Amino acid sequence: MQVKLLRVLQERTIERLGANQLIPVNCRVIAATKEDLLRRSEEHLFRLDLYYRLNVVSLNIPPLRQRREDIPELFYWFASQAAQKYNRPLPDISPMLLAWLQSQSWPGNVRELKHNAERFVLGLLTHHQPVPMTQQEESGLTACIDAFEKKLIEDMLRQTEGQVSLTARLLQLPRKTLYDKLNKHQIQPQVYRPESSS
Repeated sequence: MQVKLLRVLQERTIERLGANQLIPVNCRVIAATKEDLLRRSEEHLFRLDLYYRLNVVSLNIPPLRQRREDIPELFYWFASQAAQKYNRPLPDISPMLLAWLQSQSWPGNVRELKHNAERFVLGLLTHHQPVPMTQQEESGLTACIDAFEKKLIEDMLRQTEGQVSLTARLLQLPRKTLYDKLNKHQIQPQVYRPESSS
């Protein structure tokens, strides 16, 4: 792969798979790595000529823990994006929360901060309890979204007193989709009907 990329950068042509005609390309490459590519080149794990071809302008972006002053602005940006994505109001971001966020080490870097901002918007991040990246497999963003979805359906069933058709209409979901989600989350609509409480 490195040889192919080097050829594209040097000759500014590509060849489609299975074809034998060269197609000229005009592109600029922005590459990012957390590896020391020069060291990798010395270890013969990365081509030195490709390294020099890519390394025209080099920017060193330190990890989040070394630029804590960026955390409030990044968290606000990610939370705003999440609020838009999930059609939720942006919760108040208190100075105490921001100070606490700045005190964390963020081993997962910006991605970890982003995931915690999404959890915050979904109401699944308690102040001062971010989910570390080491727990991503067990409690990743998908699990948090599932928990939010389950709570939303349960709240709506409570409001509609267990009426599935009305719940589906209010959630703007086809009935079949709602039934699939009820099965997925093991929610029983009859529990929310008035006769169930007597």
